[in-house]
Amino acid sequence: MNSYLLNRMKTFKLTGNLEKDVVNILEIHDKSNIAEHTIRVAYESKKLAHQFKVNPEEAEIAGLLHDISGIFPNHERIQVAKHLNIDILPEEEKFPLIIHQKISSVMAKEIFGIHNLNILDAVSCHTTLRADATSLDKVLFVADKIEWDQKGTPPYIEHLQNQLQLSLEHAAFSYIQFLWDQRASLKVVHPWLADAYFELKEVI
Repeated sequence: MNSYLLNRMKTFKLTGNLEKDVVNILEIHDKSNIAEHTIRVAYESKKLAHQFKVNPEEAEIAGLLHDISGIFPNHERIQVAKHLNIDILPEEEKFPLIIHQKISSVMAKEIFGIHNLNILDAVSCHTTLRADATSLDKVLFVADKIEWDQKGTPPYIEHLQNQLQLSLEHAAFSYIQFLWDQRASLKVVHPWLADAYFELKEVI
């Protein structure tokens, strides 16, 4: 395990039950809200995977691990990424919340021994999506937006769910379009999000 993560996890013992371990780590760090969101996303990911003929086990694992980096507060995330030798984009430096997707992917591998690249890649782009996204990437991306981690009803949810009746791509694009329409007011536009937008726009 990466020495930096080893120091952070040295008081925690894995049980081998992924769901239980993820919830325990998050709750130990006073992130019960993220733990609750994580369980909902894992369930939704598995449901969408069945619907769109994606591996449901991979989808559930990706859902459970996608926000494991939530143990690190925003102001620490760039430093954490540097410790983990993660490439940091200027947009991530400016708005560190986004880099949690990459940190979660490294933690999934280093702490939980996940070496399945399908899962790791899906976790690493679950906030922004990316160009050439796999079906698993899109399943996790959409599940995360359906089971969002804020209070109230997502302002985009009705349109996203309508588009989900057409395809996974339509659903993913509906959320990206929602962000794109207000891009002038966003703190950053992540280049992966822009890549996904222009690619899906051609497909849709």
